[in-house]
Amino acid sequence: MANIKSAKKRILVNETKAARNKAIKSKVKTAVKKVENAVALKDAETAKTALKAAVVEISKAGTKGVYHKNTVSRKISRLTKAVNSIA
Repeated sequence: MANIKSAKKRILVNETKAARNKAIKSKVKTAVKKVENAVALKDAETAKTALKAAVVEISKAGTKGVYHKNTVSRKISRLTKAVNSIA
């Protein structure tokens, strides 16, 4: 355990940020799974609506610094490509 006050604060702040990042990543994963399930079932309408929701979640995660902008672009691109393949 740290003895210096600033080090103790950093530990607390890092725990808070880690929890926030974990929650955001979890939302993104859930949204991506919904799209992938709809694609697997070849349900175009559900896939399109799930894709819109997923794009919003992924973009938010990128804006908040959880994901790098290239990672965001790649995830969105792959999901869009998958949805377009069944449309």
